[in-house]
Amino acid sequence: MSVAGDVMGVMETFTLVPRGPFSLAAGISFLEGFTPAAYSGNQDAVLDLAFPVEGSWQTAGVRVRQDGDLVTAVIVSPPSPAADLVAAVRRQVERILSLDVDGSGFPAVGDRDPVVGRLQRRFPGLRPIGFWSPYEAAAWTIIGHRIRIRQAAGIKAQMARQLGEPVAFGDRVVHAFPAPARLASLESFPGLAGRKPEWLRSVAHAALDGELDTARLRGLPREIALKELKKLPGVGDFSSGLILLRGAGDPDAVAYNEPRLARAVADAYGLPGPAAPEQIAEISEKWRPYRTWVTLLLRIQQEIPEAAALRWG
Repeated sequence: MSVAGDVMGVMETFTLVPRGPFSLAAGISFLEGFTPAAYSGNQDAVLDLAFPVEGSWQTAGVRVRQDGDLVTAVIVSPPSPAADLVAAVRRQVERILSLDVDGSGFPAVGDRDPVVGRLQRRFPGLRPIGFWSPYEAAAWTIIGHRIRIRQAAGIKAQMARQLGEPVAFGDRVVHAFPAPARLASLESFPGLAGRKPEWLRSVAHAALDGELDTARLRGLPREIALKELKKLPGVGDFSSGLILLRGAGDPDAVAYNEPRLARAVADAYGLPGPAAPEQIAEISEKWRPYRTWVTLLLRIQQEIPEAAALRWG
């Protein structure tokens, strides 16, 4: 479907129908409190996305809004996109919003686990909002290696402004994270110490070679995908899990050794100390096939700032 655009061409529109509970407004509230995204929204519950499209790596700009049960996305850039680009953008937006997953069975998880039920009522319709691609997630893990998260977010945002392409959404400009071809030749950047530029070049080449393709990673057995991701220089156990869960959007995985999740599980389930991996494994059996979604809710409950918590009610 197309709508009239500016003199440069037409803007393509596509509609997504969520299967199961979904709230775009809840996702935007999450992004506004999620430091790596550094997202600043507006009062109209509209999500403006700018990202390199997987495969072609052409930068696209997409404005997403929800009206009732329908989610509508308008490709504002590039003008008059080819059909294959529209299809690729659609797949990527679906994955970013976790709309590529049938969530109709998610309420049943809350029925069999009262802790999850309370979280679902507190954060209705919230699904994970992923990194724009596994490539960008991998780059984030390198940028953030051994520095504070806010410092890393500042470096990532500066890289987008200096090396990425801008997309105009009316009077607002959003800079996409630089495409792999741009990072493949990166020699240095302010704030990137040690071997980080070298590691980012490796991530960029892996993306260009298709090794970080979402469909490929999701199609592999989970342990194989994690093992392959750890072959990337600078990527270890934690980073590989983040790339698979938050980058490729695996809906049913648990980072058993993640300290913040261990504390969140302990707080939610009344454990005397941080949950051990075997405790998390036992508790999370009730969350299948949405274990990633539940871990998001647990982490938000524990870490969301007080002021942001007021938006959730």
